[in-house]
Amino acid sequence: MNKLITYRQAINEAMRAGMEKKPEVFVFGLDVADHVKIFGSTAGLVEKFGSRRCFGTPLSEEAMTGLALGAAINGLHPIHIHIRADFLLLAMNQIVNMISSLHYLTSGKLKVPLTIRALIGRGWGQGAQHSKTAQSLLAHIPGLKIIMPTTPADAKGLLTRAIGDRSPVICLEHRWLYDIQGYVPDDNDFSIPIGEPNILRKGKDVTIVAVQWMNIEAMKAAEILKSRHGIEAEIVDPRTIKPLNYSKIFKSVMKTGHCLIVDYDWFYCGFSAELAAQISSACFGKLKSPIERLAFAETPCPTTRPLEDVFYPNAVDIIRSVEEKFNLSKSNLSKESFYNYENKFKGPF
Repeated sequence: MNKLITYRQAINEAMRAGMEKKPEVFVFGLDVADHVKIFGSTAGLVEKFGSRRCFGTPLSEEAMTGLALGAAINGLHPIHIHIRADFLLLAMNQIVNMISSLHYLTSGKLKVPLTIRALIGRGWGQGAQHSKTAQSLLAHIPGLKIIMPTTPADAKGLLTRAIGDRSPVICLEHRWLYDIQGYVPDDNDFSIPIGEPNILRKGKDVTIVAVQWMNIEAMKAAEILKSRHGIEAEIVDPRTIKPLNYSKIFKSVMKTGHCLIVDYDWFYCGFSAELAAQISSACFGKLKSPIERLAFAETPCPTTRPLEDVFYPNAVDIIRSVEEKFNLSKSNLSKESFYNYENKFKGPF
């Protein structure tokens, strides 16, 4: 049976189920147990499981992550929450030099069952220090799994799988997604394999591979492209940055012959570059046009809203890119409504 819930509720259900099934699972991090509960995603956990299994910590990212590592290699399964991915970078020594490689360095004797949740994405004028994603940087490191669920069903399914994994998994969550609703199986055992993409929208003319929030923008762009130009875009959500089974993406591109990648990170040396290389190699004979990419502007994120809108790719950029690819005239978008979900974002505090 499916039920309609929000993204935050889906994450909460995955953690709650994991804690019920496995007494070694605990949740901790800055502000995890405060009155806001990480955008509501940890609501009810301290009340149900107590402060020994759900607790807040002092602000020291490397120390927190070191605690998670120590707990993981001693038989527990921490769910460690970083309220901003920007400051997850302060724990890179633990993540890159230890968490990612201990299983390898010990010839498999040590397991690191650890789930890290880190929040990403824009808000309102968060500036360069509170807007990073770091997915490409993290995916570059062998031994880490990186998931980026877009829908509530994917959030529950992938996080459930992560909590059941014996490897370190980093779950990146865009803060604008928490209010999005979707139908999710009402089953504590519901999970989704890590590494399998999902087709969000069927189409025959162009493949749009979009990462997390960019899927929301791509879905809006696809509606307009169909109504204005009759173009049917197929939208593929990787859901997982690493590992990734490319076959479903390849199949889509071979069908349409055109591909646009819309990443949620910087352009240079990013996930979009890796994806473009893989698609180009596998689908070269079927491509009818060059693979195009959209990503963050090559600059630190600005603070003012007009500049922020230029920094982040959006539905308008996707529409213009597809119009250019098919040599179509620019449609008048002045009466279209964009940026709906951001109006619900009230900040973490």
